[in-house]
Amino acid sequence: MLVYKEGSTITLAILVRLMVATLLGAVIGLEREQHGRPAGLRTHILVALGSCLIMLVSIYGFPSGTGSDPARLAAQVVSGIGFLGAGTILRDGTSIRGLTTAASLWVVAGIGLAAGTGFYWAAAITTLFAVLVLMFLDDIERKFISTSTGYLEAEVSDQPGTLAAFTKVFADYGISIKKINLEIEDENKKALITLQVRGHNINKEILLDEIRVLPGIYSIKWR
Repeated sequence: MLVYKEGSTITLAILVRLMVATLLGAVIGLEREQHGRPAGLRTHILVALGSCLIMLVSIYGFPSGTGSDPARLAAQVVSGIGFLGAGTILRDGTSIRGLTTAASLWVVAGIGLAAGTGFYWAAAITTLFAVLVLMFLDDIERKFISTSTGYLEAEVSDQPGTLAAFTKVFADYGISIKKINLEIEDENKKALITLQVRGHNINKEILLDEIRVLPGIYSIKWR
């Protein structure tokens, strides 16, 4: 770690660290951008760059002998990034989206702090591992953990409790309801429900058989 002083050496060190943070943040941000995530290239670059700057201020922004603690501002970055990450988490039906992007923002903040201290090797390795996780683990999950998405159409009785019992079956099987469309027929006291569901290893026949025996279920089909 460099000691605070004026001169070209310290200026070059600051410039290099800001550039490294920008580059490493862009690598992860580009992967998120390609997947259409709410926090993409620019967001990740700014998080890495901003956290790097805060670390540089902690190290070089206070004259020596003032008792400054570089870890104090860094700790505020680690806790404060949670507010930005929370903004990328979205509810989609009964599922939650954006957790991976929120985690990547948190990692990028750490990468920026590491770059700000000149810990380039750790920052680069962390970037490499993060990109590998984001790029390849999703494909591995899809390959080895069967995840399927389908649509269900059901005609049910428009009575209190029927819809709750209907949707509870999906929760029991760990199946997420991505979208739901409900149409009420007041004359017949029926409800037409269309669901988009997603889950791992869905056994369609068992699922449909369990739903059919519920009270108030007139018909159901998978399409």
